[in-house]
Amino acid sequence: MKIQVDPHTLARAEERGANLKEIEDTLNYGITIAAKQNRLAKSKVFVFETELNGRFYQEKKLEVYYVIENNIFITVTVYVFYGKF
Repeated sequence: MKIQVDPHTLARAEERGANLKEIEDTLNYGITIAAKQNRLAKSKVFVFETELNGRFYQEKKLEVYYVIENNIFITVTVYVFYGKF
């Protein structure tokens, strides 16, 4: 399915440490998770193994929230979590 990444989503992703490729990968291969307000969501865990703000994290998990219109994923926002999942 085609993916349309909203500028808001991309801005939040960059602030939170994610990128366009990870958003697309999450939408294409992530697992479906619960979402509110008639939205859908997918999650995917990535190997991170990097220090961030003075702390080492093994993994990073993205949660991408989206809607589907005319057979297109349209992103709403993305959340990024760091830790061991």
